[in-house]
Amino acid sequence: MTALHDIAGLRADQRFADSDHWASHGAQWASGESRRIECLSVVDETHDVKTFTFHSPHYHALAYEPGQFLTVSPVIGGASVSRCYTLSSTPTRPFTFSITVKRVPGGTVSNWLHDNLRPGHALAASGPAGVFTPVAGPARKLLYLSAGSGVTPLMAMSRAAADLHADLDIVFVHSARTPKDIIFREELAQLERRMPQMRTLFFCEGLGDEPGWNGPLGRLSLEALQSEIPDFKERTVFTCGPKGYMDATKALLAGAGFDLARYHQESFDISAEAEPAPAPANPGQAQDTFTVRLARSGKTFTMRADQTVLAAAKLAGAVVPSSCSQGVCGTCKSALLEGSVEMKHNGGIRQREIDKGLRLLCCSRPTSDLVVDL
Repeated sequence: MTALHDIAGLRADQRFADSDHWASHGAQWASGESRRIECLSVVDETHDVKTFTFHSPHYHALAYEPGQFLTVSPVIGGASVSRCYTLSSTPTRPFTFSITVKRVPGGTVSNWLHDNLRPGHALAASGPAGVFTPVAGPARKLLYLSAGSGVTPLMAMSRAAADLHADLDIVFVHSARTPKDIIFREELAQLERRMPQMRTLFFCEGLGDEPGWNGPLGRLSLEALQSEIPDFKERTVFTCGPKGYMDATKALLAGAGFDLARYHQESFDISAEAEPAPAPANPGQAQDTFTVRLARSGKTFTMRADQTVLAAAKLAGAVVPSSCSQGVCGTCKSALLEGSVEMKHNGGIRQREIDKGLRLLCCSRPTSDLVVDL
């Protein structure tokens, strides 16, 4: 780890992409550790997006990297339900922190937050976690590509860069349905005025109720990139949005000859609120089966080798805390007391935790009978 006196000698743009700089901003809140947080304010960003600002008890500072997320766990219908939300606030102001949430039709947690969470209310949260941060790709020329509520991690990065007066060349491109759906529209304009080397560009699919809109209409295209950002191949790209948007963006860049070594995207679908269904068995193929015992609850069940432990446990009726189900958030982290698994995660667990016997159940498949500390 970089010593504090070394951190002090870093330029602002170097601090922006240095993990030790962000860790020095407050008391570390370990990934997966649950704490109570209190809501301080609720702000309407658009007709279906709200920002919820919190603080931790006694106003302890929160250390995190811009782009990381919290897992919030409100109690809904008598049960704790967890979801991941990016911290849209900047860690340069660590005593309060915010999530910005779009109301998802049929979404259990987003609708509950919009309809119920008010200043003074408290709920459980765990984190922060995630690897979609400036540390992933240190660079001075950046291209941020976002759609919908995918603007949140890139907004956190932009706010942090502005507060640090970082010497960064940022082009921030955001796609929305209509001009009124552009989240943080006014603040992004303010940041553009504050930061001489920052430029914003909004793509809207339609005019909505703003016929005077003079920005580009339609979706992001290669022609638009070549015209509006002719040096896009020289930049490091950070992309966040619904999965379809991220997939299309990556394919667009790859087709243009962009070096994907400088491409970074959020590793879970921010628009998804439902748990993915367990994979069905492959007809006609023999499947190994294993026995799993949950040590604390005493529940025992059998599962196939091609299932994740989380999916099988839920099918068996076990209550297992979880959120992203993609190896990112760390919510389902549990100790493996006996047996072995094959685990392919996306940054939601650290090597020292793995060495202590912890595993992410959402991305672990059994290679023997198991005993899990649940």
